[in-house]
Amino acid sequence: MPPASCPCGLAESYTACCGRFHEGGLAAPTAELLMRSRYSAFAVGDTPYLLRTWHPDTRPRRLSLDPRQEWTRLEILARTGGGLLHTEGTVEFRAHYRHHGRDGFLEENSRFRRDGGHWVYLDAEA
Repeated sequence: MPPASCPCGLAESYTACCGRFHEGGLAAPTAELLMRSRYSAFAVGDTPYLLRTWHPDTRPRRLSLDPRQEWTRLEILARTGGGLLHTEGTVEFRAHYRHHGRDGFLEENSRFRRDGGHWVYLDAEA
């Protein structure tokens, strides 16, 4: 069952925030909102959404999420482009998690691109 508050860290409820994108009726209007919704998809285990919002050139055939990994907090560190009038953008973030009783984090600078008018995750910059 999805959480009442949104895992992405914004003030809205999950349903009003990232849940509306996960349901498929709306597309995230900016690269940052897509990144936040993808983080939330990891947190709630929504694999179909992750695959649907992955660029077709870099999308894996399958994706397995570890149900024992709990995503606990998201920090947005920086962003470039990715707005309503852009075709590309990046979002640098730190995603905190708990796995096997240990806390950790993943830090990444993700690249996003518009594909067919919708933002999609392309890949991560090294």
